[in-house]
Parts: sequence; structure tokens; C-alpha cells
Amino acid sequence: MFTRLTRHSSLPVNLGGLRASVVKRTPGSFLHSSVIDGLLIFSIYNRQGPFYIRPSLVNRKWSVEMSLPILSLWALIAAIVASCATEINVGILSLALALFIGVYYGGMKLSEVAAGFPTQLFFTLVAVTLLFGQASLNGTLDKVAHRAVRGCRGNLGLVPIMFFLLALVLGSIGPGNIASAALVAPMAMAVAGRTGISAFLMALMVGNGANASSLSPVAPTGIIANGIMARIGLAGMEWQNYFNVCLAHASVGFAGYFLFGGWRLFRRTYHEQDAFADLSAKADSSHNASGASEGLEPRHWLTLGVIGALIAGVIFFNLNVGMGALAGAVLLTVLRVANEAHAIRAMPWSTILMVTGVTVLIALLEKTGGMDLFTTLLARFSTQRSVTGVTAFLTGSISVYSSTSGVVLPAFLPTVPGLIQKLGGGNPMAIASSINVGSHLVDVSPLSTIGALCIAAAPAGEDTRSLFRKMLAWGLSMAVVAAAGCYLVFS
Repeated sequence: MFTRLTRHSSLPVNLGGLRASVVKRTPGSFLHSSVIDGLLIFSIYNRQGPFYIRPSLVNRKWSVEMSLPILSLWALIAAIVASCATEINVGILSLALALFIGVYYGGMKLSEVAAGFPTQLFFTLVAVTLLFGQASLNGTLDKVAHRAVRGCRGNLGLVPIMFFLLALVLGSIGPGNIASAALVAPMAMAVAGRTGISAFLMALMVGNGANASSLSPVAPTGIIANGIMARIGLAGMEWQNYFNVCLAHASVGFAGYFLFGGWRLFRRTYHEQDAFADLSAKADSSHNASGASEGLEPRHWLTLGVIGALIAGVIFFNLNVGMGALAGAVLLTVLRVANEAHAIRAMPWSTILMVTGVTVLIALLEKTGGMDLFTTLLARFSTQRSVTGVTAFLTGSISVYSSTSGVVLPAFLPTVPGLIQKLGGGNPMAIASSINVGSHLVDVSPLSTIGALCIAAAPAGEDTRSLFRKMLAWGLSMAVVAAAGCYLVFS
């Protein structure tokens, strides 16, 4: 239904025997009303300003309760758009929206809104990023990386593959995909420049290798995804989540490597001293400023021992990763092998705030019924068979421009149970896996942090504009690849 509104016009609406008025203060507007699951939704089409709904004094409580789901859903959409189009930390915006809508508009107590803050997730992220911040700052991860680059023994085709595996291993043991890319990309891109390897091929392998580690049970993004999935009844899927994303990135990464000419590199060789000597010397000099030796020192061995104990505890003894990481960080601090003050300053506080803030807004949606409305809209574009492909494409398209761990996963994973209910059935793990895979495959795009790290580390003389275009085309195409792959594998 479309109704033309004139200046200061008031349109009475009958809502099941209850009355409300839609008021518009400027001419040239059209009001569209539709019904979704019994909720009457008004949309204004106008270029001259907003409108507002003025409920009758009769049964004001009913009108507020009915509009809260819609308002909270629009708040989530606004947060997602802001994360794509602006530099605003969407966590701060989400917190402000949740407090305003819940307390001021919805009449909720502050404690009710604050109850949505993910305390356990916050604690785990702080502990894990603190421990691996210490491991990075005391030179342990850098030493391990430089030792690993010497294992190719002259075969140029193995070099990008080795950097893929190095990024995968470093990210999987705890730092996560972004920290792994930050460690590996500068080395990898410098080696590419010295040995004549295509910068695009090297960025492809480093980016996919780092992203393949994303959902490691001890990595920050894995902790976020597994925590959300546990809340929706998919607990105990940590390793399946990890291997799904790992295999997806390995598949597209190696396919792209060989498709774009990586197989030709196996015919060529390099001299190890020419390729790696300057890099190793630079790394050693940075760590030897205070008299350090070139090999692994006791502090490095102790740090590796703590990380190894944490991984073993998580895998074999069901150790809480947050408690274990915090204990390890305290031990390194007490033994004075790492500076906790520097590590605290280097922690990704912006990301932690982003994740926790969006989670508070998602919790508000669940309380007000906005999440149910969100899943209804998603279900309109899906069937039981196509839902995996649709969710993979949608989350991938958004993740190109937005944060995967901070926005996409917290926004979409909670929709899985409601989406299955609306569709009349489905496999929750298949849909959740499609969200995880779809949102990560696109993250080699230069619009993502990992892609940007690779471009920033491009060797001198490299055409960065061309590299940017190639990586952008790759990232955007991965939304389609993810949709097709998830449809075929998970349907």
C-alpha cells in the first residue's frame, strides 16, 4: 500500500483495533506498509527528511514493544553499514545504540542491557592476545619464522608454499590470522622481490595461509566463533570449524597458485644466501642490540615451552584457553622473559572493543525480538537447499568491506537456529560452516587487514596499483566461489 503524505498530514492506522498516526512534516512523501510475521512495518520513501510514528495514548506500551524489534534491527543494519563505509569503531557505535534503544526507548534497566556484555569472551581475548604479544615482542615468533625460511633448499617453487605453511602454523598456535600475516608478509614480499617471484602469487599464498589459521581453537577469531556457536547449541565443534576454514583456504590458495603460474617456479632455483641473508641479518641485528646471540636464547625456548604447554592443555586436557593463556603470560612476566607493559600497549584493544560492543547489540536484538525478524528476512531469500550458498555469498559480500570477527560472525552466527526454524528444517552445522567459510575466503582482498599488509610490504619497484587491482578482483570473486563451494559441499 502506498499513500501520499502532504505537509503536516497525519495518517491514522488501525493496528488490530489499536490506533496510531504516521506523521510527515514535508510534502512529496510516500508511505509503504507491509506485514512480516504479524509485525506491521512502515517504510517512508522521501528525499527531504525522516518521519516518525506517533502512537495513540491508548496502550502506549503495546506500540513500544511492537516497534522495538524493528528499531533494534535497523540499529544492527546501521552498525554493519558504518563498519563498511566509515572508520568508526563499530563496537563503540553498537554499545551506544544498544544503550539508547534498550534503556531510553525500550524502558529496560541498564543492567539488563549490560548483561549482554560477553565477559568470558573478553577475558579470553585479553589473555590470549597478551601472551602472544609477549611472544612477539621478545623475538620468539620472529626467530621461528626466520629459521623456517631456510627449509626450501634452493627450489623457488617451494618458497611461496613454505610461506603459506609458515603463516598457517604461526597463526594456528595462537596469534591468529592478522598477527601471523603481520609477521610473515614483510619477509615473504621481500623474498619475492629478491628472487623474482610474482608479488601477487606470494600475497595470495601468505594471505590464504594466514586466513587458514583463523578458526584455530586458541586463536582470537576461533575463540569468538566457537563461543557464539556454543551459545546456539553447537558446542564441541572447534576442530571441525578449524579444518573447514583451513581446507577451504588451502584449496583456493593452491588452486590460485598453480592456475596463475606457480608451477613454472619449480623449474627455477635460487641461492639461499642471496635470498635470505639480508633479512636474517636485519632480524638478528634488531634482536642483538642488547647483546643477544643469533640463535634461540633461553627466553625464546621458555616462551615456546609455555605456548606448547598451552596448546597441549587445550587439545588433550580440555584446558580453558583463557585461563591457560593468562597463567602463561603471568609466568613469562614473573620470570622476566617478556615485558608485560609493552605487550599490554600492543594488544588489539580496538578489535576487542569492536567484538564485545557488537555482541551487546546482538544480545539486545535477541531480547527484543529483532533477531527473529532478521532471520525472517534471511529466510525469504533462501530454501533448505540453497541456504548454505546464500549465507556464504551474503556474509562474504559484507566481509569484503567489514570486519569478519568483529561484525560478520557476531551478527550472522546467532541467526542459525531461527533461520532453520523459519525454513522448516536444515543442518545447523552446515549453515554455520557456510558463514565461517564465506566470511573468511574474501579476506585476502586489499580492503581487508591481511591484504593491506601484503600490499604495504610490496618490494620496491613493484606496481602496487596493479597488485591492488589483482587482489581486489581475487577477493570479490571469492564471494562467488564460497557460495558455490558451500552449496556443493554443505547442502
